[in-house]
Amino acid sequence: MSDPRKIIIDTDPGQDDAAALMLAFASAHELKVLGITTVAGNVPLRLTSRNARIVCELCHRQDIPVYEGAVRPMVRALVTAEHVHGKTGLDGADLPEPSMAVQDQHAVDFIIETLRSHPAGSVTLCTLGPMTNIGLALQRAPDIAPMIREIVMMGGGFSEGGNITPAAEFNIYVDPHAVDLVLKSGVPVTMMPLDVTHQLMTSKARVARIAAIGTRPARVMVDWLEFFERFDEEKYGSDGGPLHDPTVIAYLIKPELFSGRYCNVEIETQSELTMGMTVVDWWRVSGRKSNVQVMRGVDADGFFDLLIERFARL
Repeated sequence: MSDPRKIIIDTDPGQDDAAALMLAFASAHELKVLGITTVAGNVPLRLTSRNARIVCELCHRQDIPVYEGAVRPMVRALVTAEHVHGKTGLDGADLPEPSMAVQDQHAVDFIIETLRSHPAGSVTLCTLGPMTNIGLALQRAPDIAPMIREIVMMGGGFSEGGNITPAAEFNIYVDPHAVDLVLKSGVPVTMMPLDVTHQLMTSKARVARIAAIGTRPARVMVDWLEFFERFDEEKYGSDGGPLHDPTVIAYLIKPELFSGRYCNVEIETQSELTMGMTVVDWWRVSGRKSNVQVMRGVDADGFFDLLIERFARL
C-alpha cells in the first residue's frame, strides 16, 4: 500500500466544510492532513478558525494544527454567508467552545514553509472556501508554484450558473482575484463546480443513513445538515441540499467517482455584473490553453456510500 497523500486543507467552515474535514479525518490510510488553514468566507475568520477547531475536537483530532489566515479577500471587501450557515457558520448543533489553540504562525507562512520543506510535488492543497490564502502565498513566494502537487478546489459553476449572484459561485465571488492568480500560476488544478455538487443532494434517506451510525460525530453531522439544507430546500424546492465541499476529499480518496474534462477556465474580475464568474471553455472553442481539470459528472450513490462508510469510523 502506498503512503498516504499529504494534504493541507484550506477552509472556512461551514457545515459542508465540516463534512469534508470529517471525511479526511476518517481516511488516514489515504490522506495525511499536515494542517488546516482557515480563511474568512462563510463567516469571518474568528469564527472559521473556531469552527475548524470544533470539528477537530469532535473527531478527537487535536493533533492536527490549525493556522489562521486572511481576514479579508486580496482586493475586494469581504462577503459572508450567514444566511446559509447561520450566525456562527456551524449553526444547528450545540457544541462547547474549542479548547485547542490556533498556532502562532500565519496560515500563509505555514503553506509556504510546508511546501518548501517537503519534496517538490508531494503536497496537495485542498481549498474548500475562498482561495485568498493560496493567492497570497503564491504572490509572496512564486517559487512554491512548481512544488505544489495539485490544487483540488470546490468552486465555480457553468451550466448551473451561480449561487450567490446569477453568474458566480460563492467561493469564487468572495475572492475572484485570488482564483485568477492561482489559475494563471501553472499549478495543476482540479475544480469541483456546482455542476457536480448539485448532483449530491442530502436527501432524507441519505441523512437517515448517517443518523443510523449512532455515534456522536454522526449525530452532530445530522444536526448540521438539517440546519444547512433548509436554505437550499427553500431555494431549489429539493429533497435536501447540495453537499459541496466533501467532493474535494472524496476525489482524492476515490477519483473514479468523478468524470470531467481538461479545459480552459478564466475568472471575471472586472465586471460587477458578472464578477467572479467562471468562464469554462467546455467545448474548447476559444483557442485558449487548457489549465483546469473541470469535473462535471459524479456517481452520487457511490459518493454517499463512501461518506457514510467513513463517518462510521469516527
